[in-house]
Amino acid sequence: MEVANHDRKRKDATLTMTIQGSASQQLLLNGIVHSYGAARAVDDVTLEVKAGELVALLGPSGCGKTTLLRIVAGFIRQASGQVVIGDRAVDDLPPNLREVGIVFQNYALFPHMTVAENIAYGLVARGIGKAEQRARVAEMLATVRMAGFADRKPRQLSGGQQQRIALARALAVQPRILLLDEPFAALDKNLRLDMQIEIKRLQRQFGLTAILVTHDQEEAMSIADRIAVMNQGRIEQLGTPVAIYDEPATPFVNSFIGSSNILDGIVEDGRISLAVGATLPFRTQHLPQGKRVQVSIRPEQLMLVREAAPDRFPVTLTLSLPIGGQLIHDVAAPDGTTLKIATARHPGDASSLPGTWHCALTPEARPSIFPLSTP
Repeated sequence: MEVANHDRKRKDATLTMTIQGSASQQLLLNGIVHSYGAARAVDDVTLEVKAGELVALLGPSGCGKTTLLRIVAGFIRQASGQVVIGDRAVDDLPPNLREVGIVFQNYALFPHMTVAENIAYGLVARGIGKAEQRARVAEMLATVRMAGFADRKPRQLSGGQQQRIALARALAVQPRILLLDEPFAALDKNLRLDMQIEIKRLQRQFGLTAILVTHDQEEAMSIADRIAVMNQGRIEQLGTPVAIYDEPATPFVNSFIGSSNILDGIVEDGRISLAVGATLPFRTQHLPQGKRVQVSIRPEQLMLVREAAPDRFPVTLTLSLPIGGQLIHDVAAPDGTTLKIATARHPGDASSLPGTWHCALTPEARPSIFPLSTP
């Protein structure tokens, strides 16, 4: 038993070194431009993905994220710009020579092949010998915790199991870059969480350099080291999930990431007077007197209190919904503005008392301020 355990540990260590040695490569996209007819799909995108980093391309449908992924993979040749993997430009290389592994949304497993044959597909295409194929397949099955499934067909697997096999197939070729194209979209909520944890585990274990394409902000924020928020073919903001959420750089990023309450205001004497009737003591030295602004406040940055104060405004609480560990309150200000407030739900709580309250910022609140284009 001790010998078997020693052999298994040695194999795991060998696998880790093998994958890390080939996969921990920097990816550089330099001035990528691509159009479909008159429509600019990718508009001068420059992005560096560090070795061992997972970057999510996040944005609505049609923002260019999938086109950018396909350019990296070699399925599309960009109109201009350069793709560099490691220290080598790969623009003239076909997909099979770029040493890139891809996990697709629909798994893309061959239904007539067994699990082992699917995993070995890329190895066969690369002319790897049968003995090494068998060893690599066994290692990959163990890595994705699917040992014992080698002889099954894809139709005999659940969605989550099929996605694990698709991941094993991508890793089997020892890619320098791993591309994940909406890999969780076809899974239900519980399976999505399981696979998010699994991919993050493998990415960290093997030091994989990876790009995840998704339109699901929770997905991106849960597993990405950095997020590139895309809009109309451009990257509007690149940063850590915390920075993207807490310090959105543009109104688009602010509205696309998370949920926000938007309040109109005007700069007066270094403060912001809100249309709903409160004055907020923000530092506004960079904004001129009389400047119209929009103040974005996350639901968890607001709280309900009974007492009135200059930095609070009255609201009518109409509805409270218990959602997991939070209560989501729907409130209305006197001018008709509606807001959402998220507070911690204590065991047994189902709602708060309806009626008139006052809305206040939490002590740790850091609202975002966006100047309007007109004075």
